[in-house]
Amino acid sequence: MHPETTEGTSVPAPRRTVVLTGLGATTALGGDVTTTWEAMLRGESGVRLVDGDLWEGMPPMIAGTAAVDPAAGLAPLQRRRLGRCAQFAVTAAAEAWRDAGLEGTDTSGERVAVSVSTATGDLGAVIDVWETLKQKGWDRVPPLAVPTSMANSPAAAVSLLVGARSGVHSSVNACSSGTQALATGADLIRRGLADIVVAGGAEAPVHPVVVSAFAAMRALSKRVDDPTSAPSPFDADRDGMVLGEGSGIVILESEEHARARGARVYAELAGVGISSDAYHVVQPDPQGVGDAEAIRLSLADAGVAPEEVAHFNANGTATLPGDAAEGLAVREVFGEHAKRLPLTANKSLIGHSLGGSGAIESIATVLAVHHGVVPPTRNFRRCDDGIELDVVQGTPRKLVGEQIVAVKNSAGFGGHNVALTFRGVTPPEVG
Repeated sequence: MHPETTEGTSVPAPRRTVVLTGLGATTALGGDVTTTWEAMLRGESGVRLVDGDLWEGMPPMIAGTAAVDPAAGLAPLQRRRLGRCAQFAVTAAAEAWRDAGLEGTDTSGERVAVSVSTATGDLGAVIDVWETLKQKGWDRVPPLAVPTSMANSPAAAVSLLVGARSGVHSSVNACSSGTQALATGADLIRRGLADIVVAGGAEAPVHPVVVSAFAAMRALSKRVDDPTSAPSPFDADRDGMVLGEGSGIVILESEEHARARGARVYAELAGVGISSDAYHVVQPDPQGVGDAEAIRLSLADAGVAPEEVAHFNANGTATLPGDAAEGLAVREVFGEHAKRLPLTANKSLIGHSLGGSGAIESIATVLAVHHGVVPPTRNFRRCDDGIELDVVQGTPRKLVGEQIVAVKNSAGFGGHNVALTFRGVTPPEVG
């Protein structure tokens, strides 16, 4: 399928508008979008002590573990064939597909694509296979070891769920993977390569090996005696991230396709900005240059001036260098407007689900635009000296306007930066 062109010429057709018509999520706060969103508005924490046989002999650890087992709603065959990461993706995708009004419809003749990403794939599955190999021998390694551990396993599983035949994409961009997946999906629709894209991210990193690896980098919060006090994004006394798990999946459509079938539209994905730091494999550019560039590009792509943005959903991992760099980027792009730009960091509530986080937080951003309200950030008291930001805390913040504009920012190890600009939509006139 080639991109659409204006009839009789070689000039590309006008870029198609991309809208969101379905949302699905499973997080530390709930097994669906509504439960998660309502808990976010209450400022609840999904961070808790982890336990179980796997954790025997480990010091106390905290994480944003899933509120609902992703396998609970799956058929027995799916439970056996899918690793935990893919289970999260399929569960969230099924909810998004239903939410978009597509469940039970015949989309076999539609141009449906998938863009679902993960940062690490199903590392737990790989480690389990290694344990089997050591304890029982090579001939006891399960035949599903490869398909359950592939980085594209979540995307492939989602494509089977919805019958997507217009391409399956799986970007691996560290902690910006989920946001990159939405950017890729938007590009497919804009270029006329798909009419519907199931897009998002998933991750299942709450495993002793993964948590220990992050602890070795001194990236994790040590507040194990009071789990809900961590993490604390943008707070001057922040002490590191908390890992989480889960998935966020959205249904992207061309506006004309969505309107033609009478779909409810949450918001427009109006702008995409992508940059790279080329600075360090783990540390961000300390001046936030890459973050700032991605945000600027996203705003320019959407045709939005910085002062028109009503809400900023931050990457906000609660690491010392990460939040400092992002804070500088926000001040650089938005100037004085940053002092009155409501900013929130969802990781304070659900932890950091790596490749899933950008997609989950994009859903929170879309709902903030759709409902005109921003969830608070937990555990915030004061910003770093010299960085004055309007961090929403305590209670939700109301937003005003019919076409609210919000930016979601993500950054990942390796210097991957992705920013998305979402815009509220005006309902079509009737009659």
